[in-house]
Amino acid sequence: MSTASRLRPVLVVVGGLLAGAVLLALLVIYRQSPERSEASVTPTRVTFIEARPLAFRLEARGHGVARPAETWQAVANVSGRVVERHPDLESGTLLAEGTLLLALDPSRYELAIAEVEAELASLTAELGQLETEADNARRLLALERERLSLAERELARIERLAESGSVSTSQRDEQRRSTLAQRQSATTLENTLALLPSRRDVLAAQRERAAARLAQARRDLEDTRFVAPYDLRLGEVAVERHQFVTTGQRLFEADSLAAAEVEAHIPLAMMRRLLAGVVPDEPPRSALELSERLELADIEAEVALVGAEGVGWTGRLVRVASGLDPATRSVRAVVRVADPYQDVLPPDRPPLQRDMYTRVRLSTPSREPLLAVPASAVHQGELYLVDDEDRLVRRDVQVSFEQDDLAVIAAGLASGERVLVTDLASAIQGMALAPQRDESLERWLAEQAAGERP
Repeated sequence: MSTASRLRPVLVVVGGLLAGAVLLALLVIYRQSPERSEASVTPTRVTFIEARPLAFRLEARGHGVARPAETWQAVANVSGRVVERHPDLESGTLLAEGTLLLALDPSRYELAIAEVEAELASLTAELGQLETEADNARRLLALERERLSLAERELARIERLAESGSVSTSQRDEQRRSTLAQRQSATTLENTLALLPSRRDVLAAQRERAAARLAQARRDLEDTRFVAPYDLRLGEVAVERHQFVTTGQRLFEADSLAAAEVEAHIPLAMMRRLLAGVVPDEPPRSALELSERLELADIEAEVALVGAEGVGWTGRLVRVASGLDPATRSVRAVVRVADPYQDVLPPDRPPLQRDMYTRVRLSTPSREPLLAVPASAVHQGELYLVDDEDRLVRRDVQVSFEQDDLAVIAAGLASGERVLVTDLASAIQGMALAPQRDESLERWLAEQAAGERP
């Protein structure tokens, strides 16, 4: 094989390498740098409200059972046969004040009154006779004293004559006996007058005792009649006509129509917030002073019938019952509704009756405006805010309490900051936002805080 034949493959390889090197050089010389494209970020459209202190109405809610403010348990104070019974003396009947409901046989007590009155008349006559005797004794004593004075002077004269021998000894002794008898007569009358006050006291005591018996007999007579002390509604009736009732026997039950009360069980935290608005600023010196200065009249009360939409009454908080409910550890607030039968129109508007299950709402204005936001804007202790650059800020806040759909913020939020109220699928710190103010929600928030419900 010739030399040229052996070099041909080598030259082909070298030529290929050179061609590849030239092509690579051309590619490097004419290469273009890659273009950089920036993705555009679209801000998320959200709505916000501006945080500001609002006039706030503190509320406390609970449930309770209605009961009459005053109940009459008619019990027999005397025994006797029922001689009169009102024809409508049945459970549920409404009767007016002054209506005779029941009467017992009064004859026994009328006879007792007549007997004691006769005894009183006799004692009064004896006292009058005693006064007459006293007057007579005083007049007789005056006469006897005059006679005694004359006898004393006569005795003194005879004693002088006896010393000179002008009268006999027997005459002097006779005068002495006469004077002693006169002294005895005067002393007897004085003793009689001295005993008259004690006799008068005995008769006066007997008359007072008889007067007391007369008063008791008259009271017993009054107790034979059961008259309605106020407008009432009858409850259970347990007596019939001609029945003999004994002392202490229960006859019937009646509820006053003047007022009704509801003892509402309210959570302790709610009640503490409510009472903070009416407790005086200065601490009281005693518990009695606190009771006097506690302005319960400033607390409004509304009572609604559970299960009957639109049926309700306006009341007032009259007291807080002693102690907490042992089962629920709640406060027992007593609300009174005046005239629960006013404007009654059954069945749409029934009266507030015994054992009705009710819902109670107590409210009073807070002493200072509070910073409140919708409760839905709080996310596990965080608020989403919109900063000055329209970016999202997540901030921890302290919620003082929640009321209805509102959350009152105690710390972590300042007046004027923008609070995000849109529910975001993902809330990323610093994400771009396109915020829009929701003024209608701000108005609703102010109305809810002030307790102005549609």
